[in-house]
Amino acid sequence: MDPARLTDQVHRGLNAAARAVGADTDAYRPSGASDPLAPTNRFLRLRAAFSANDGRFAHPNSYGQALWYGIFDAAYTRPGDYLTQADGVWFIAAQQRLLPVLCVETNRVVSFFRATAPSSRGVNKYGGTTATNNRPLLTNWPASVLGVSGRSQPTADLPGDTSVPYWTVLLPAVPGVVLLPSDLMSDDLGRNAVVSGAELTELGWRVTVRQATT
Repeated sequence: MDPARLTDQVHRGLNAAARAVGADTDAYRPSGASDPLAPTNRFLRLRAAFSANDGRFAHPNSYGQALWYGIFDAAYTRPGDYLTQADGVWFIAAQQRLLPVLCVETNRVVSFFRATAPSSRGVNKYGGTTATNNRPLLTNWPASVLGVSGRSQPTADLPGDTSVPYWTVLLPAVPGVVLLPSDLMSDDLGRNAVVSGAELTELGWRVTVRQATT
């Protein structure tokens, strides 16, 4: 059978299933490095349902699981698109031929910055990192932020010190944007973190960050 025809038949079947069990969903396609859910980025309204990663709608998702299978007509979507419903926001991580559409549920909105050196020569007022000399990389991106087991201890080693948590951040790849160790991250809860490792995979960015403390 013609692969293109077979793929079209799969999409038709997913669309029929989504129309039966899915909910109204808005699809957004980011057009730059900021605000992917801006109203101007909405390009499609469709029906969609999301299942835990066994694909059988047999049980709810469990703690620490951000991956879902998307049930919808994938003929007009592609990896990196966002799908929003009344109770959740997902981005498409993979849309491989004849396979379920892999989506990542988001739980935070994050921004990434890169600290820049003072622009003037000679003696500067302050040479550290401040909000005014941070260059935005990504602004207001829905992402999955999950806790990981790694911890580090503050170097001061004071009696009241607590361990510093690490998080894993999943978000789509953005053309022209490369995340590097030492980049800075903030989220919608007001937390700040420093990138300790960034891996660009075929599913998007998988970033490990360490919470910044004072």
